[in-house]
Amino acid sequence: MKQLVLSVLLSFGFYSSFNAQIKGLVQGADSISKKPIYGAKVKLIHSKTGAITSEEGTFELVLPKLLPDTLVVSAIGYYSDTIILDKKDRFISLNVTLYSAKLLDEVVISFKRNSHGISKLKTLHVEELTSAELRKAACCNLSESFETNASVDVNITDAVSGAKKIQMMGLDGVYTQIQLENIPYLRGLESSFGLQSISGTWIESIQITKGTGNVVNGYESMAGLVNLELKKPKEMERFYANVYQSAFGRSELNLNAGYKLNEKWSTGWLAHASTVYGNIDHNNDGFRDLPMGDNIAFMNRWDFDGKNKEIQFGFNAYQDRKVGGQTGFYRGKPSIVNPTANYGVLLNSRHIDVFAKTGFFGKKPMRSLGILYNLKYQTMDGQFGLRMFDGTEKRGYINAIYDDIIGTSDHKIKIGGSLVALAITQQADSLVQNRTEIVPGIFGEYTFTGSRFTGVFGARYDYHNLYGSQFSPRIHTKFSASELTDVRFTIGKGWRVPNYIIDNISLLANSKQWIAPIETKPEISWNAGTSIVHEFKFGGQKASISIDYYHTRFTNQLVVDRDESVNAIVFTNLENASYSNSFQTELSFSPFKNFDVRLAYKFLDVKAEYGGEMRQQVMIPRNRGFMNLAYKTRNKRWEFDLTCSIFGASRLPVQTNSTDPTLILFNTKGQVYPMVNGQITYVYKKWNFYLGGENLTNFKQQNPIIDAQNPFSSTFDATNSWGPIMGINVYAGLRFAILQPKKK
Repeated sequence: MKQLVLSVLLSFGFYSSFNAQIKGLVQGADSISKKPIYGAKVKLIHSKTGAITSEEGTFELVLPKLLPDTLVVSAIGYYSDTIILDKKDRFISLNVTLYSAKLLDEVVISFKRNSHGISKLKTLHVEELTSAELRKAACCNLSESFETNASVDVNITDAVSGAKKIQMMGLDGVYTQIQLENIPYLRGLESSFGLQSISGTWIESIQITKGTGNVVNGYESMAGLVNLELKKPKEMERFYANVYQSAFGRSELNLNAGYKLNEKWSTGWLAHASTVYGNIDHNNDGFRDLPMGDNIAFMNRWDFDGKNKEIQFGFNAYQDRKVGGQTGFYRGKPSIVNPTANYGVLLNSRHIDVFAKTGFFGKKPMRSLGILYNLKYQTMDGQFGLRMFDGTEKRGYINAIYDDIIGTSDHKIKIGGSLVALAITQQADSLVQNRTEIVPGIFGEYTFTGSRFTGVFGARYDYHNLYGSQFSPRIHTKFSASELTDVRFTIGKGWRVPNYIIDNISLLANSKQWIAPIETKPEISWNAGTSIVHEFKFGGQKASISIDYYHTRFTNQLVVDRDESVNAIVFTNLENASYSNSFQTELSFSPFKNFDVRLAYKFLDVKAEYGGEMRQQVMIPRNRGFMNLAYKTRNKRWEFDLTCSIFGASRLPVQTNSTDPTLILFNTKGQVYPMVNGQITYVYKKWNFYLGGENLTNFKQQNPIIDAQNPFSSTFDATNSWGPIMGINVYAGLRFAILQPKKK
């Protein structure tokens, strides 16, 4: 015990789920049919743990920390079989077929890892995108990693800065908790421009959780949670390179390298560099369609895998610079002499953070202690025309989690505590928002796993030095109606402290005055939802359909009112006067081998009270259709991917003339429009050559900037972006990979 405490004090790191489990179905086959086997033995040889299949032939088995291990499946009257399980096989679902001893001397065990799907093992509704899914698009930064996904939308916030933000359930990305391997990421000063700070080629998988997440992840998950899993040094390529070039003058280079120093230590380097040098104005409004600039990012991580503990640590740094606005504006141009010569946009972001993770494992199975730490320093400054802004953020984070079981693995507990320390300064024009936060918190979570029902019951208590106590209960349940059908339900509370300046920084791209809220209050919401996932056979191939509905009710929300005043943007705290309803259904099937089809429809009802009337929030289309087609030839040399999204009309803020309020300058509704992207990839040994296109229908929003000829006038407005600004974009690139040497 003394050694354990000393190790905790001397080590620092972050925790992720170290224990994993597999589920599966064991069936027996004869010359006529297959049927589930009751009482089949499933055993891990080295760890000496096992399970017995149920009447339905299903089993669950907790994987040990030390892998690989040999799984043996046996039943009376059938040939036994073995399969080697490695760390990469955590959380897989097995379909085991044992053949009658009277027929064959061979057993076949098979499973397929899909590039996209909803995890059957998780109690929560978790959608996973693997690296294979991310390669279906150009995927050179995180904002492009969701192009083949229907659950997450990525929108351009204005027509001059190129900033992108995600949306889930129709709610702004600030209500979705984004984590980098369970560390809070893209929050604070990064929330508006951080999506382009991490390369998609660094990512191994993305887990998208709808609804409030587990309490161990914090209190800020209000609409959902997105967790980014990066490539691990032991498993990533020995060397990887991705070169990208687009017709819009954007060039990128991504380099990854992982090395095993010995049986315990490994390290990985991930580097990204991009530049946009095209001074492009296809719609001839005098403004760049895409900001120029450059982005450089680097990460180094180290892993230690010992007998009773694991340690990971590293650092992540990037610099992002953008120059937008009129085509005659360039960085460093002496505009002070004549500040109204050209309208310019400058954005400068600098970031560095260090992270580490330590996990300790007790002598008893499934007992562990994990601690994660993160220190971050972020600066951001720039301008929109004559409007200047500046911000600095210093953040420290620690989260400690103890895992154990009560009696058997059917009863699991997690308890722990967290601490957030934040110092953030923000200034835009004459508005200032400075704040120092100290938020300690404690949490507990109990998981019950039955034959068909699984429930996760958790709660956390946090004390904010400025806003007092917050209690956040959360419940997640899953019921297996059959081997092929899962029903989930979730309800919980989330909250956050808004940063109204940086959260809405793109709204500086006009001449309207900001009217700040009278006071800053925590935003608080309750989210409840349900989902059904059913698997079936379509033409002999695996298929699935999912239906989900989520309701988010805000007891307090800081709403941006762009309708109330002609010349002002008003920030208002609304109590029990805003909500979001999200409905989505998705069908996945394979008409024939190597051809995958995904069809989805999403309906969003997102309203808040404006002027005493409930109205749909601006720039959020109520309807969206989605289709993704993916085909791979038999020899796996050619890959074809096509994604088509249809976005419905969205409400826009009413824009009127300042001298004549009856004169409407801008339509109050956007158009229905398509977005079609496609890519062809040719695979030759270690090389991948890809050619793709974005916005293949060449749809462009007409006049995305109001009064572009007079950028310093009172009617100038570049914040009404509801559709693509640029037309067809063609890109090409190559990938080269040298894999890790295989074990002998």
